[in-house]
Amino acid sequence: MKLIVSVLSALALIIPAACKSSAEKDLKTGIWRASLSREGHTLPLLLDITKNAGDKTYAVYVVNGKERLRMDSVYFENDSLVIPMQLFDSKIVAKADGDQLKGKYYRYSNGAVAGSLPFEARFGENYKFFQEGKASTTKNVSGKWATTFRNETTGDTTRAVGSLTQTGSNVEGSFLTPTGDYRFLTGSLNGDSLYLSTFDGSNAMLFKAAIQNDGTLKGGLWSGLKGYKTWTAKLDPNAALPDATKLTFLKPGYETVDFTFPDANGNNVSLKDERFKNKAVIIQILGSWCPNCMDETNFLAPWYKKNKDRGVEIIGLAFERSDKPEVSGPKIKRMVERLNIGYPVLLAGTNTDEATGKALPMLNKVMSYPTTIFIDKKGKVREIHTGFSGPGTGKYYDEFVADFNSLMNKLISEK
Repeated sequence: MKLIVSVLSALALIIPAACKSSAEKDLKTGIWRASLSREGHTLPLLLDITKNAGDKTYAVYVVNGKERLRMDSVYFENDSLVIPMQLFDSKIVAKADGDQLKGKYYRYSNGAVAGSLPFEARFGENYKFFQEGKASTTKNVSGKWATTFRNETTGDTTRAVGSLTQTGSNVEGSFLTPTGDYRFLTGSLNGDSLYLSTFDGSNAMLFKAAIQNDGTLKGGLWSGLKGYKTWTAKLDPNAALPDATKLTFLKPGYETVDFTFPDANGNNVSLKDERFKNKAVIIQILGSWCPNCMDETNFLAPWYKKNKDRGVEIIGLAFERSDKPEVSGPKIKRMVERLNIGYPVLLAGTNTDEATGKALPMLNKVMSYPTTIFIDKKGKVREIHTGFSGPGTGKYYDEFVADFNSLMNKLISEK
């Protein structure tokens, strides 16, 4: 009998430790080097994980060079770490084992899994492609590159301008296209091979290229679950894109835009409402799913807060994956809260040519998200800007900000 009691007492001490709740797991905080795998290629990314005060969740930041992009609060569920990215219909689910995480990156469509990629991470490794001192080169890719991306399946091509800066073997920059940029790219040049990547929850991009004998670049771009393009680039200080203010325009016979759409709470807002009368108005065509729109909103939201008393308003027209308010309303609310948006954002329809043509019949076409329409105090459209050059593009972003402020100062000062 004494033996049975002793065994039971020992089990009482062991069982609580063995059955520790998954919500009470401890995750090491600091930098984790993570990666996504696809078709034998590895897309590296850096995660900075910190513990949230007062609860059992964690904050995770994706580090893309100068950018620290916060994901939704991270938590443990059923012995797995869950990193949700609700704005972009994606999440990472991985089991934690000491210094390692192993699981999958999932993309969703209409609430169902659209696909996944293997995900791994290791704690304490603070590099992307090569450990410190392991990459070396005598080449330099700094400069402006006339670039062509080609979809080998369809034959479609996209002209772009690459803007790269190299320090030692480290490379950063972005590629600008007529409809937006590839955001913050960072990586390395090792020998004659270039490696760049970025990850923001929606975009997962891996660029590889080799420097050819004539100095040009030739390589591939793997994006998301299935996307693939080849690309070539030639160093060209005069490389340029089409004028972003000439791509989207009003059809003949129109001078302004007009609309009435509901906000995320179902309240209709019209451009004819009193709050917009006799004011300069910026219309932002965007989507909660769009990383370039996120970049523009991170500029517009604080700009509006600072300048709204000068006689200016902003309206966001969100074209979402679904036109159902019960589906897209919460996404818009989440975006408004996450990005501290102080102006109304309306559900204008879906992000299809048919829906945008119906919502804004006065435009030739919505070519890009975001597209920004500038209206003067008399209600006339003065400029339409297609796309957005975000902070990852360096001087191109600075030029956009300068042009934006110059135009808005003019529109606001007009009588």
